[in-house]
Amino acid sequence: MQLESQVLIAVGGILLLGLITDALGKKTFLPRVTLLLIFGAIIGDGMFGIIPDVVTDRFELVADMALLMVGFLIGGKLTVKSLKDSAGQIFWISITTAIVTAMVVASVLIAFGVEPGVSILLGCIASATAPAAIFDVIAESGFKGAFSDLLLSIVAIDDAWALLLFAVGVAIVAAMNGADVSMVSPLYTILREIGGAVMLGLFIGFPAAYLTGRIRPGQPMLIEALGLVFVCGGLAIMLEMSFLIAAMVLGAVIANFAKHHEYPFHAIEGIEWPFMVIFFVLAGASLELGALEELGMLGLIYILSRIAGKYIGSMMGCSIGGVGSPMKQWMGPALLPQAGVAIGMALVASEHFPGYAQTLLTVVISSTIFFEIIGPVFTRLALSRVREM
Repeated sequence: MQLESQVLIAVGGILLLGLITDALGKKTFLPRVTLLLIFGAIIGDGMFGIIPDVVTDRFELVADMALLMVGFLIGGKLTVKSLKDSAGQIFWISITTAIVTAMVVASVLIAFGVEPGVSILLGCIASATAPAAIFDVIAESGFKGAFSDLLLSIVAIDDAWALLLFAVGVAIVAAMNGADVSMVSPLYTILREIGGAVMLGLFIGFPAAYLTGRIRPGQPMLIEALGLVFVCGGLAIMLEMSFLIAAMVLGAVIANFAKHHEYPFHAIEGIEWPFMVIFFVLAGASLELGALEELGMLGLIYILSRIAGKYIGSMMGCSIGGVGSPMKQWMGPALLPQAGVAIGMALVASEHFPGYAQTLLTVVISSTIFFEIIGPVFTRLALSRVREM
């Protein structure tokens, strides 16, 4: 009974905190994502330790559930109608930003004397973003327009490019270190993770597009939507595929092929915010703020070069894709948030190259804390500036 009461009180308090944060976000320049992360860090083990361990120990499950819903909702924005005029822009901005960011970060680090292997891996990791944070900032802003639609479409495929770049980077660094490997193995692993997720989303999405919305004509029920999302995500995790990409593909298929639906995502849109509140507060509670003290000059160079890479890469992509100002000017800052994918890649790289582990984890964990808190501020600033122009 004591354990149950602690969990209920903690969850209830976190949700009420979400209401307060929502109100504060409307009164300050800080987005609610950043506020939730800060509050989570304050009440987490790093400071006051208010959240019970039984709640923080379930963070991974809550995170997966929240990200699945975010992926599903982002996928729902990727309709043929919305992509008809912007598919080229999405492709060029996303791939150019990812590649240029990786090249800028790696080049700058090498120029400052950092070991080439570490520089290449950090460059690839720098290309990743944080779909959940960007999605929530857009939802909070209420800004609907070409810029927010383009931004959501870009983050939908951004991490796929990052994973591909990372696979190439791992192979290159392994070859540089004299390992007898080819690029086929890491590329195969990543392509299987991405390609398998796409196939899984299609496999579940097509029958779901036809079958959902029949019990209540034209309106899929919440049970239907959540059941599909969680089954899809659970299978992806079990098969070691990208559950976020699988959920995005599922959402895109249903949005494009469920012609009998009035709007297939209204059910989930009503409940994703409580999950997001718990997700960001627990994410903040899991932040080890002490890692920022270890950031050092290397971390500072990494942060500044990543900001430059995102800005330059997005400017180039917008120019190639024919996107004009002010969207061209603010796309890079809007793409600065970074979260779990980067840390995941750092952990994988550390397993492959134990000699680099300390440097990689220190830089990536500390910089991710910075970008997780500060990044959404830039996204919100970008949205407000584009709206004003």
